[in-house]
Amino acid sequence: MQENGCTDVKCPIHGSLKVRGTQLQGKVVSTKAKKTAIVEIDYTRYINKYERYLRKRSRIPSYNPDCLAVKDGDIVNIGETRRLSKTKTYVITDIIKKT
Repeated sequence: MQENGCTDVKCPIHGSLKVRGTQLQGKVVSTKAKKTAIVEIDYTRYINKYERYLRKRSRIPSYNPDCLAVKDGDIVNIGETRRLSKTKTYVITDIIKKT
């Protein structure tokens, strides 16, 4: 991580962006868009009628700061923030495991 050269205003570490609300952990699936990473979160839900669990997944577009520069396959933490664009309301706060 390059900590000295980060001049990104939307960076939660070096900028002025406040993270509040939901904190989630997931796997980065795509980083094709500029400064955006798609984070996939797997979870289970219990269905009372069938007495079984249902496996589901959610794909959340998140802001990818330049100083973190996550890649596909990384495990990251994301936090809820103000709306940054039409689809992005989460920002990547830190990397748990790099690939």
